[in-house]
Amino acid sequence: MSVLTQGTWVLVADGEKALFLRNDLDAENPDLNVVRIEQQENPSDREQSANRPGRVADNGPGQKSALDDTDWHQLAKDRFADDLADILYKQAHKGAFDRIVLVAPPATLGELRSKLHKEVQDKVVAEIDKTLTNHPIDKIERLLHEALDEA
Repeated sequence: MSVLTQGTWVLVADGEKALFLRNDLDAENPDLNVVRIEQQENPSDREQSANRPGRVADNGPGQKSALDDTDWHQLAKDRFADDLADILYKQAHKGAFDRIVLVAPPATLGELRSKLHKEVQDKVVAEIDKTLTNHPIDKIERLLHEALDEA
């Protein structure tokens, strides 16, 4: 059985943008249509950091070491994965999809996978570790078809 059957959802995401797509045709001629778009503003870490890194006294006289500041940019990406997992759970619970393909860069895919509810995990039929969020839909269809054929 082919992975990208009619009605299968495809989540194309990265740490800042997500496209929820639905295949309205079949696996041979995918016709992905946008169901929902999620996006978050996530400036670079430097733009989000308010202070220079803190310092702590070392054992020696007058010596101090710098402390790492929080990576606000990465934290926002992780929270976005939480948001996506929550949206997917609500949609799965409503019966909006029975099958889903997850497409995201490896780090985002891993973060998302760890956040998914069991009800959504059971509906995942494939995972593709690619960044496709800035591609037009027709190119996403073609790349997705190629990636799934290789699998």
